[in-house]
Amino acid sequence: MASVADGGILVGRQRELSLLSRALDDARHGAGGSATLLRGEAGIGKTALLEWTEARAREAGFAVLRAVGAEAETELAFGALHQVLCPLLRRSEVLPRGRREALESALGLREGLPPNGFAVGASALALLADAASRQPLLLLIDDLHWVDSSSATVFAFLHRRISELPLVIVSACRPDGAAAEGWPTQPVEVGALDPADASALLEQRHPELAATTADRVLHEAAGNPLALVELPRQLHDDHVRGIVPLPERLPLGQRLERLFAGRLRSLSAPAARTLLLTALGGWSPAADTGAWLHEVAGGAAETVLDEIEASGLARLDTSGRLAFRHPLVRSAVISTAAGPARREAHRILASGLGADDPRRLVHESSAAFVPDEDLAARLQEAGRRIARRGGDAEGALLLDRAAALSTDPASRARRLTWAAVMAARSGRVRYTAKLVEELRRVSVPSDIAPLFSYAVVYVDQSHRVDFASSVALLPGVLEALAAPGAETFGGLAEQVFFKLLLAATYTDDPRAWHALEHHLEKHPENVSPLARLCHRAWSDPARTAHGVAAELRALAEGMSEEQEAGGAWLLLWTASAADLADGDMWRRFTGQHSYATQGSIAKARCYQDFLRGRWDAADDCLQEAEAAEELGYHCNALLFRLYYAHFAAGRGDEEALRESERQIKPVALRAGMRFVTDHLTHLRALAALAHGRYEDAYCDLSSLTPPGVLPRGLPWFHLPFFDLVDAAVHTGRRQEARAHLAAGRAVRMAEISAHHAFLLAAATALAAPDEEADARYRDAYAVPGAEQWVFELARLRLAHGAWLRRHHRSEAHDVLREAHRAFRGLGARPWEESCAQELRAAGHRVGTAADGHALLTGQELRIAELAATGLTNKEIAKQLGLSPRTVAAHLYKIFPKLGITSRAALARALRRD
Repeated sequence: MASVADGGILVGRQRELSLLSRALDDARHGAGGSATLLRGEAGIGKTALLEWTEARAREAGFAVLRAVGAEAETELAFGALHQVLCPLLRRSEVLPRGRREALESALGLREGLPPNGFAVGASALALLADAASRQPLLLLIDDLHWVDSSSATVFAFLHRRISELPLVIVSACRPDGAAAEGWPTQPVEVGALDPADASALLEQRHPELAATTADRVLHEAAGNPLALVELPRQLHDDHVRGIVPLPERLPLGQRLERLFAGRLRSLSAPAARTLLLTALGGWSPAADTGAWLHEVAGGAAETVLDEIEASGLARLDTSGRLAFRHPLVRSAVISTAAGPARREAHRILASGLGADDPRRLVHESSAAFVPDEDLAARLQEAGRRIARRGGDAEGALLLDRAAALSTDPASRARRLTWAAVMAARSGRVRYTAKLVEELRRVSVPSDIAPLFSYAVVYVDQSHRVDFASSVALLPGVLEALAAPGAETFGGLAEQVFFKLLLAATYTDDPRAWHALEHHLEKHPENVSPLARLCHRAWSDPARTAHGVAAELRALAEGMSEEQEAGGAWLLLWTASAADLADGDMWRRFTGQHSYATQGSIAKARCYQDFLRGRWDAADDCLQEAEAAEELGYHCNALLFRLYYAHFAAGRGDEEALRESERQIKPVALRAGMRFVTDHLTHLRALAALAHGRYEDAYCDLSSLTPPGVLPRGLPWFHLPFFDLVDAAVHTGRRQEARAHLAAGRAVRMAEISAHHAFLLAAATALAAPDEEADARYRDAYAVPGAEQWVFELARLRLAHGAWLRRHHRSEAHDVLREAHRAFRGLGARPWEESCAQELRAAGHRVGTAADGHALLTGQELRIAELAATGLTNKEIAKQLGLSPRTVAAHLYKIFPKLGITSRAALARALRRD
């Protein structure tokens, strides 16, 4: 139990309280900041936990900043962020001029160039860091599900960057809250109270209940704290005392709002109108309780306020404004009010706001009873203005409202189309799909047709996993946008080109490739260098992708933040073709607003985790797939499951691979996604190699890329290249293996990327004659960056070690041990066992424990143990009397010995060993 703001007692929640206490203590004692997202159903006690955290923080000397999401303000860009930063804006002069102007522009405090999401987030972070330098900060965000999308994105940005600050962020949202899309923090699920705690809460709040009544309430409430507190308040005195049986059904879940209906109906008209204004007004300069009371109650304002507080529905907070005792009260006030009363309240709220304030327009549109073209035009302009400031999600909602108020069908279609595109840019694919379906039922004017086609394709590719419309619509859109004097729609041609390239890559449809090449030849001036580079990387990489890696780095380094935002998908997709999308490549985009960009980053990360041996992250693919499904991005979900299948195949886990294929293949076949079905064929072959079924592997691989042929339709031809040569050598097809190597050398495969170069060198070693083999293996090890391809390097070492053993070379032990350790670190059991067999054949003992430790020197083991505790190289050097450079050199040797690639994996590797 713990005290909370209203003087009540918080029952249970030991897990949550311990977590929140630890976060505050860490921040107060200099251990860094943290972020916690509390997620649970309405009435489950999230607000009570926030109040407890606030009380605890104030006692510990924290400054507290708050924001509360309001359903009426979800369309107002950066509204919640304004709530948080309002107390700090007086010190905005500490920010560099550019940061200050970006923040003030986003908050609508000044005119200026529209900032991107990164600029707003970085400015907010700088302002918070300044405040935190004086005293620790607690930032509380209640009702995150009603926070505007732009603010929610900035809050998510802050989550990722507060680890070094004495700043704690605690947020609360409902499970169905859209504002937490792409949230970087794993939510803490606030569930129902256990039976003992539920009983304690009921006894504390309602000790007068008869035993039979208490049992029934406990059963019906099912651990929901709000229901436990509120249900008995609705009972007749005879029910409370157990004299009269309880009604057959008691309202639960969403029906909890009805608990307040009776109290609302008993209020006087002035009190009800005041609560309605409060419910619809949200947090805004117009939310002036005193003014509303004066308007609706006149001289009886004090009496009305007493009536409201006596009802228990709301109370005055420290700022002098009415605060509902629970968000459900707000919902009940709005849902029980009659239509005319709501419209009248919106009119009053609108009159208290400036003519250009988007909130005024929202209230005016909610008060409108008939179409109003003037109001629709003003909403349209406000929506575009908000979108230019980075609030695409809010802009889409305002354009949707404008469409509903339009008097002309053509204007309505134009506004709906822009709403659909803004929704797509904000990553709201389900909302985009709804708007597109609405547009399909009307006639779309020709001047807006390119934009409509793009919206259709966005929904079909991302949501429906269907690429037919891409081929049918996008070539015509490219031609229309290239016409002299054509509307550019804010650089739409670049996005259309990318979407068509994506469709061509995924399906290998010759019509899509032809349309892209025709456009490049006929309208080269309309294709950016980055788009041309992306096309080169994917269209026929064996013959066109040479130099792409270096050109991409040069292009990326010369791009501004605004250019990066517009070209994020092209950058990431080009990088993926050359296996470059790692580290800095996706960190450049962590400030982007929408899931569309974040999803692309996550896909790149999953793929690179596989290539670079970070196989502990395999389950992240499935979590990302579930998140994508929940958001409606079904194509992303399919691809995340495909990347998970890579880990399963590499580990030789054929059961997991078959399960992945069962989920993936039917959808991919229906969509004609050869990209996916070919990958699955390759992965089956890879799993077969793990288990020594070389003939099966050869048949699958040669169906993709016949020996000596590097087909255009397989843009990732380099991935099965090494595997085909491996299978060919093991099945006695050395002539076929040499033909494939010759094809790789003929197209200068090594000049495409570092990964291509390593795979060609590794395959060359496998097929080399005995007199050259050892030298060719060592050539492969010497390829720059070879150590980053952990799995393939381990396979190369296994093959080399086996060759050395057969030739009675003493080095076989060390090479095989390195491979064995790497496979064990990856969890690739069949490959690990193959290494063990070779080691035993060489006369060496292979145990199940201490292998890693056995190969570490005493100095290396001590350094590894210290690094595993989180010490820096400098701190380790000081303890051991070494230089930081020497520590770094030892760690460079330790990682491959333990079969790991990062410092974070040290502790686990040492425990495993």
